[in-house]
Amino acid sequence: MEKVEKGELINSGKAKSLYKSSDPDFYIMHYRDDTSAFDGVKKESLEGKGKTNNKFNAFIMLILEKEGVATHFQKLLSDTESLVKKLDMVPVECVIRNVAAGGICRRLGLEEGLDLDPPTFEFFYKNDELHDPMINDYHIKCFGWASDEQIEEMKIKTFQVNDTLKRLFSEAGMILVDFKLEFGSFKGELLLGDEFTPDGCRVWDSETREKLDKDRFRQDLGNVVESYQTIAKKLGIN
Repeated sequence: MEKVEKGELINSGKAKSLYKSSDPDFYIMHYRDDTSAFDGVKKESLEGKGKTNNKFNAFIMLILEKEGVATHFQKLLSDTESLVKKLDMVPVECVIRNVAAGGICRRLGLEEGLDLDPPTFEFFYKNDELHDPMINDYHIKCFGWASDEQIEEMKIKTFQVNDTLKRLFSEAGMILVDFKLEFGSFKGELLLGDEFTPDGCRVWDSETREKLDKDRFRQDLGNVVESYQTIAKKLGIN
């Protein structure tokens, strides 16, 4: 592939910006130092976060590719930018929970830390204004967000990701508590899109159960980027 040039800004989310590239099939994803919680109510800029998440995501995406999960990730372009395939995104988040934390505890009155066996799978409609409400297969089909085949494929791929990453984190002395994934279509193929970073998953230390993820920002625990870097170091990310 020839060198790609950055084009106009497509959109700017809570922590990333997406730009056109000189290749119409690809976008340039820029990871900013911004972080937010509670649908953007709480915001802050944390030095080094963009660089950490960009490299973290590249590492995870390449591992998933080796395990047979096709992703939109193409290559790193710089410390804070990656080249990704241009996807037609499904407006749905796929969430797997291995341990009870966050929203499921509030909804069902569960104690945080309860092991979930088997892991639970949930769909959420990606919409900040509506606070990402939980939905099911029928909503997705009714509103044309994805086909029956895509719904099933998203479930299968999400569980495949869970099997791979739960083992990876466990071998590094950590618990993959939960995570969210997003998918999109590229030339008829459903690919894993967006990102996999500590912004979109919960990770605890296996022995102490110390929180190492974005909950440190949500709960004012401090050392957010340092904890992200701790996860990266344990996984062998340089």
